[in-house]
Amino acid sequence: MTKTVTPPPARATTAPAESQMKLNTTNLKSSYCNMCSANTTREEVVLNFGINQNWDRGAGGAMDVALEHRIILSPFAAKRLAQMLGKLIGEYETRYGALE
Repeated sequence: MTKTVTPPPARATTAPAESQMKLNTTNLKSSYCNMCSANTTREEVVLNFGINQNWDRGAGGAMDVALEHRIILSPFAAKRLAQMLGKLIGEYETRYGALE
């Protein structure tokens, strides 16, 4: 059976067409982290993710953090990440209420 699909009409805008991305999830791994720190140099932004081993926050003393992941980004990629996170948090707060 052959099905003919009519493409949608062309847009009359000057905005660039949305780019498409093909994601390969073959090696994707998920991790839980409840701690993040960031450092920067002129050339890169370093994000460290880990797990705070001190679940009782009232215990005082130094945090015992097991670092799990280090992500190194260019400043340009870090800025895009910040913009995406800002938009994501804004949408979350619209749906579920303000975060404090």
